Amino acid sequence: MMNKMVVANLMHRPIRSMISIIAIALEVTLILLIVGLCYGIMNDTKNRNAGIGFDVIVQPPGSSFLSGVSGAPVSVKVADVLRQRIPHVKVVSPVVWQIATGGGVEVIDGIDLQSFEELGGPFHFVEGGPFRGPDDVLVDDYIARQRHVKVGDSMEILNHQFRVCGVVENGRGARKFVPIRTMQDLIGADGKASVFYLKLDDPANAQSVIDGIKKQPGMEGYSVRSMQDYLSMMTPSNLPGFRPFIGVVIGVSLVIGFLVIFQALYTAVMERTREIGILKSLGASKVYIVNVVLRETLLLAIGGIIVGILVSLTARIGIQHRWPLVHIDQSGEWIWRAAVIAIVGATAGAIYPAYKAAQKDPIDALAYE
Repeated sequence: MMNKMVVANLMHRPIRSMISIIAIALEVTLILLIVGLCYGIMNDTKNRNAGIGFDVIVQPPGSSFLSGVSGAPVSVKVADVLRQRIPHVKVVSPVVWQIATGGGVEVIDGIDLQSFEELGGPFHFVEGGPFRGPDDVLVDDYIARQRHVKVGDSMEILNHQFRVCGVVENGRGARKFVPIRTMQDLIGADGKASVFYLKLDDPANAQSVIDGIKKQPGMEGYSVRSMQDYLSMMTPSNLPGFRPFIGVVIGVSLVIGFLVIFQALYTAVMERTREIGILKSLGASKVYIVNVVLRETLLLAIGGIIVGILVSLTARIGIQHRWPLVHIDQSGEWIWRAAVIAIVGATAGAIYPAYKAAQKDPIDALAYE
């Protein structure tokens, strides 16, 4: 009987109920898309680093583990030291990381193509082939699809014109690769590198190699990690500002849910003063009245959650189809979190209206016009 009355109350004011459902859906969509985008960027970067195929990564002292942040502070001759003096090292590939901001922030890798391909195998070319000259650039298939790039096209990188010589499968570090010497010239870092990727005869020897590098004179302060350790750092707790940003998103979403439900139910309670008086005159207790209001809230929240999940899933498909470079990860865990957050926000917004409804005097309510 109570459930029928709750549904009837919501159906009696369809516009207000629909607005409340849409607002809660917006709250859920906001959480799932923005959080999904943050996790998607992080996991995509992690997967592309894993695809390089290195076993140990060596960075100069004070370097950030984030690609592109460090510049190119040390000589590429460090590669010779690593190759000649450290047992179990088969391949050393120096790379220059550089952030480019033209058309969006992205990391460009300056690579020695031969040694880079020895890390994880040759590039898989979708179109074209390797570098033929100093002004050639390789792009991955995501870049080619999103920006409608094909072999032979001109592309500006770091205020320099490059020719697209090949389109490769994504998943091998950066999305754009230029010859390392060209990158060094462009950023004024002749003979310098940002990072050294090592391929070992056996990944199990990683710790031995790390210890050996640390004992080399002048390399005691270098940051040396195995691939597993390096990838394990790409977590929300290690990324600057990640957790606070997610907290702000959740806080804004909670406020949206709270204000919408508060406004909708407070107005509804004021409009149903006489109805509440009739219920109380028939013996309805304060708990009963509160229960009615909270059930209405729960029904609105569930409707908003369902709509929000459907909208976010649809939006994810549309966004990734239109912009292949944008990765949005929507896990079951975060869907449940978004649902709980929406219910908490809606319930918080309903508490005061429910309290006001329960406190109404039945005689005054019946005399209300």
